[in-house]
Amino acid sequence: MALTGIQIYKLLPQTNCKECGFPTCLAFAMKLAAKQVELSACPYVSEESKKQLAESSAPPIRLVTLKGVDVEAKAGNEICLYRHEKTFYHKPGLFIRVRASDPDLAKKVAAADAYKVNYVGIELTIDGFAVVADSDLATAIQTIRSISKRPLILIGDPAALQAGLAACRGETPLLYAADASNADPMAELAKSHPAALAVKAESLEALADLTQRIQAKGVQDMVLDLDGNTLGEWLVRSTQVRRLALKNFRPLGYPVLAFPCDAKDEAIAAAQAIAKYAGFIVLNEFKPELLYPLLVLRENIYTDPQKPIQVQPGLYEINQPKPDSPVLVTTNFSITYFSVANEVEGSGLPAWLVVTDAEGMSVLTAWAAGKFDAERIAKAVKTFNVASKVTRKRLVIPGHVAVLSGELEAELPDWEIRVGPREAVDLPAFMKQALN
Repeated sequence: MALTGIQIYKLLPQTNCKECGFPTCLAFAMKLAAKQVELSACPYVSEESKKQLAESSAPPIRLVTLKGVDVEAKAGNEICLYRHEKTFYHKPGLFIRVRASDPDLAKKVAAADAYKVNYVGIELTIDGFAVVADSDLATAIQTIRSISKRPLILIGDPAALQAGLAACRGETPLLYAADASNADPMAELAKSHPAALAVKAESLEALADLTQRIQAKGVQDMVLDLDGNTLGEWLVRSTQVRRLALKNFRPLGYPVLAFPCDAKDEAIAAAQAIAKYAGFIVLNEFKPELLYPLLVLRENIYTDPQKPIQVQPGLYEINQPKPDSPVLVTTNFSITYFSVANEVEGSGLPAWLVVTDAEGMSVLTAWAAGKFDAERIAKAVKTFNVASKVTRKRLVIPGHVAVLSGELEAELPDWEIRVGPREAVDLPAFMKQALN
């Protein structure tokens, strides 16, 4: 079990050197007990103490990394049950299931591998492929590798997986799956390659026993298949595993593997798996209409709630603006920026867009916090040398901060200050009617 802060403090050098970034060794010990710092931050801890502190310093859920060819998918190292408590760190990998026997294997892999979509400046893609060994696995892997470098999950019996592993030298795939009947040969495969190993059992008690049995054989990287028959059963098991892991119950301290592809409603099952603790998720096939909302959901859940998504402040050109095109102003909150940019771009109207540094806040939030005021807007206009780009100095501010117009006129006396609409969707009509 994990050590308390006082127990950890007794194993530290107790010099209060402050080199760890904390004023006392006791303060560092308390942070270490809460898993908010790494033991390596203390430069003077003894080797003997390191061994005793290993359990307390290690994250409750082991980090498992699947490696393709210079591409990785990671899961684990999570330290909380709810995102708002701290943050979730590693987004669940979305894998597309393919079959080794599929005559259209290359075509399907190519379509999925090429899929990319831009969401608020972030490029979203799949993470890998789950290959069912219903035919020559080695040949299928070679076909996939001629197209994609993404990590693999290999699904089959030990004999089939043994042949497939020969085609994955230098990689770390996930082998699926070890159960009570084949745990020993699967563990040997995972250890000798090496590879991560998926483990499944009918109950959490049996699963905990099996992970300890496999770990005793030298396999450290494991992933849990909770094998729930319904959405409710899977949700209960996933939540129980996360709670137990956070209490440092090491036999279940591993990422979870989910198979929404086998559910009656794949979309709902996949969304639940993303929201409730799955580390790797296998989808039945490549469907852009299913994949896009799942990728967006994943992005929203796995962003740090304490760090807004931001774009780089600067002067952006939309639809090849001319010197007499209007200059619009907004903040560097990604959703705000893309709302404005997409509406103007879609209208076909040219404009300059000044994105000010508002620490990633939306217009109203930044204004209320004093991060989006006349002084900052004027500074951005001057810093980005907007005046040198235009012949007509006409600046449009968001309607929500119309109160800033007077102050902005004082900061930029050579500019014409216009108050735009409150919503980005109304910008095209405003530009056509009010700025002609």
